[in-house]
Amino acid sequence: MNPRIFLSPPHMGGNEQAYINEAFASNYIAPLGHNVDLFEQQIKEYTGAKYALALTSGTAAIHLALRVLGIKDGDEIMASTFTFIGSVAPILYERCIPFFIDSDTASWNLDPDLLEEELAKRSSKGIKQPKALILTHLYGQSAHILRIKNICQEYGVHLIEDAAESLGATMDGQHTGTFGEMGVYSFNGNKIITTSGGGVLVSNNAKLIEHARHLSTQAREATSHYEHTEYGYNYRMSNIIAGIGRGQMEVISERIKRRREIFDLYRAELDNIEGITFMPELETSHGNRWLTTLLLPEKVSPESIRTYLEKHNIEARPLWKPMHAQPLFKDSNGCINGVSDTLFAQGICLPSGSSMSNSEVKLVSSLIKDKLS
Repeated sequence: MNPRIFLSPPHMGGNEQAYINEAFASNYIAPLGHNVDLFEQQIKEYTGAKYALALTSGTAAIHLALRVLGIKDGDEIMASTFTFIGSVAPILYERCIPFFIDSDTASWNLDPDLLEEELAKRSSKGIKQPKALILTHLYGQSAHILRIKNICQEYGVHLIEDAAESLGATMDGQHTGTFGEMGVYSFNGNKIITTSGGGVLVSNNAKLIEHARHLSTQAREATSHYEHTEYGYNYRMSNIIAGIGRGQMEVISERIKRRREIFDLYRAELDNIEGITFMPELETSHGNRWLTTLLLPEKVSPESIRTYLEKHNIEARPLWKPMHAQPLFKDSNGCINGVSDTLFAQGICLPSGSSMSNSEVKLVSSLIKDKLS
């Protein structure tokens, strides 16, 4: 049997171990340190964000964004329904009320028409607007971010960009994660680059980032003893894993280039099969193609393809099950048009790691063709 082909395994750049060794040599085996400072600087220089805060996870970054934007118990928060639970779990952490917005077919991301219609309806009827929108840029592809930003500004809704999957993706040359008031990136083990686990919160607002920085270290006041006027969290990134991040940021352009090559190779192999549709890329955007995702012919079960690939030691996964369809959110409200339900029912994520060889991509493609024939 062929060696295991994972969905999206870590792919080191070469200098990670040296930066980890620097942390050991300095004995900064703890949060903060030289690696953390330099990693944050790399993120700022790469994305164009003015401020960056390295944290334990992307979910922690979203949680801090809600806190510093003044979100309180009982506030309503809108969110993309077609996403991972980490995008919306912080809504529950803060005892707020989720309201889910479905996807469009042009991007698979949040439908700006649904968003605008809902906010306009509330405005005309004098219904209280949500406090914030958590927008996910799905599978490394930009949403209609310019229009969504304008809609949020018109109706006074805070915009938090969940760019956990889309580091390096751009719209009109501007990086996803830098359009809203706050943006979030993830460096979990399967992301386009990884620190093994970690995230970054970015913003162009210094006060928001400084408040988030304060909360991320247990909200300790600047006294010699431990003084607290509000509660915080242990959310700061380790100096060890920040060293991994430094090495990964040095190769991110290469990783994006390879992921896009893998996507193009899959498309060349499978696009001529009737009923297969690949995730689109919006005009003037440039995605990182973190995962190659596609819709299968209507009568083909994604689970049948996934299990068939698994028999050949190849990892594939279903698309995200929409949040509005999760048992956890069975009583939640939203604007649901059925698009994300269809995507979940027909879609699959193919192995897309940047260390994949062309022959491995062709092997996966040939097995899919065999199963569909």
